[in-house]
Amino acid sequence: MKVFGVVGWKNSGKTGLTERLVAHFTTQGLVVSTVKNSHHGADVDHPGTDSFRHRQAGAREVVLASSARTAMMHELRGDAKPSLSNILTRMGPCDLVLVEGFKTENHPKIEAHRAETGSDLIAPGNDTVRAVASDEPLPGLDRPLFDLNDTAGIAGFILDALGMGGRSAPTQAAPKLKDDCFALPPGVSWTPVDDALAMLRGSLSPVVGTETLPVARALHRILATDHIAARSNPPGANAAVDGYGFAFDSLPKGDAILPLVAGRSAAGSPFPGAVPAGHAVRILTGALVPMGVDTVVMQEDVTLRDEHVGFAAGIKKGANTRKAGEDVEAGQPALPAGHKMRAPDLALLSALGLGQVTVHTRLRVGVLSTGDEIVPPGSSDNPAHTFDANRPQLLALAASWGYQPVDLGHVSDDRDALRDALNAATDTADVILTSGGASAGEEDHVSALLSEEGQLTSWRIAIKPGRPLALALWNGVPIFGLPGNPVAALVCSLIFARPSLSVLAGGGWLTPQGFDLPATFAKSKRPGRREYLRARMTSDGRVERFRSEGSGLISGLSWADGLVELPDGALELNDGDPVRFYPYASFGI
Repeated sequence: MKVFGVVGWKNSGKTGLTERLVAHFTTQGLVVSTVKNSHHGADVDHPGTDSFRHRQAGAREVVLASSARTAMMHELRGDAKPSLSNILTRMGPCDLVLVEGFKTENHPKIEAHRAETGSDLIAPGNDTVRAVASDEPLPGLDRPLFDLNDTAGIAGFILDALGMGGRSAPTQAAPKLKDDCFALPPGVSWTPVDDALAMLRGSLSPVVGTETLPVARALHRILATDHIAARSNPPGANAAVDGYGFAFDSLPKGDAILPLVAGRSAAGSPFPGAVPAGHAVRILTGALVPMGVDTVVMQEDVTLRDEHVGFAAGIKKGANTRKAGEDVEAGQPALPAGHKMRAPDLALLSALGLGQVTVHTRLRVGVLSTGDEIVPPGSSDNPAHTFDANRPQLLALAASWGYQPVDLGHVSDDRDALRDALNAATDTADVILTSGGASAGEEDHVSALLSEEGQLTSWRIAIKPGRPLALALWNGVPIFGLPGNPVAALVCSLIFARPSLSVLAGGGWLTPQGFDLPATFAKSKRPGRREYLRARMTSDGRVERFRSEGSGLISGLSWADGLVELPDGALELNDGDPVRFYPYASFGI
């Protein structure tokens, strides 16, 4: 159990700093408890009290100590106030105890300092105060100085001072998948799409570790822990409009004429005092509501004359104000583990005082092309050669999904070369996507090598285009053996690889969002396989398919803006019948 203190004069900001530190440390996976020194009798756990704020921020245990009693409600009955060391012996195990107050006790501390409150602790020889967190410069200070609102910087200093420097930003490796994770149930040969998805969902787990990043660098990263608000949003009650603020209960019956106090409250520059009952103050949008004010009237609804403001009766109490924490309160969950960060999420966590996030390390997706016939685009005029279309397609998919694409190049149909490539890939990739060689033919070297020297399960999935999907582990690294046909490779990647990669990356299982649209075509479908047609929406809200279902026509992938899904069973589809359409955007591309 490590101990660190926060001290300062009344209204210096020490409770707010303690509250933010608790939330910050708990989001990093630390178990934190607090001890609060009280000079007034223990302020029991009511909303708004310091102890309540500590607990809401995430503290496991909160102890208050005063000259009258110790809470957890241990009545002293004239006995001496317990020392900090005595209190600590009563507390349960945790990683860190943050102590608010107890400024004369011999434990390391940081002092909270505001310009208007001053300090009597910043003095040479007072070695227990290791640093100061201030809202103003303090020239000549003989110890580190932090901005009072720099929660992350202060937290890092505390952990370093306690020898816990790595604890708030652990980079942890994840366990490997089980060797039999891709095994099919006994007797299963042909696998329906939904069954294949269910088996993948049940067998996969994250294969990446964790790290801590600044929020600004967390776009597309997956949260590794629940993240808790370090500060309320809004942090204080404020005005929603430009206007004039006053106490509602001081209004006369009927129309009101109130004298204006000198000064105003503006965003970033609050009114310094309290507004007397029966008076009003000029207030601007976003400004903190001064003491003595609970209601704001819009400036468009008033008349001004001789330093008085007048307005008609009928305004409601609390009008045009925002309550502190009405969006999110400090200590409340902000975003859950597994959430993939988007631009609005960066705004949310920043507004809640979280300068850093704990995320999974970026999933490294290796892409390997195989086959003697595959050559780089534009490198040959030989019609027996096929330009490599899969590798750029799969690398682009990995990047668009927020992962780190790793180009593993191309390997010919040579067993030794393929083995060497896979061995090298396991050092640079967390998961490998191969294209080609996934079937069971004599030239399908990927499946043959994985069967002989890895853990291979060849899934014959009832899907068109597609069908062969080789799932394997090589030195503990999962491999998805995709079909060599680019159309089938894309369809299998969208349907099977995308949700699987999300789980491997620490996120949730992804299900695309589709919707029903009337078809512009007719089709007769036999039972047995689920089919995916290249398709796009028309200007009148219908869906048309590509001119041919031939899986060799790669232009249809570019022509389309989504896929039409036809069910497993037989189907007689007529022009105008509804079909399920999945836009590319629902697959993250």
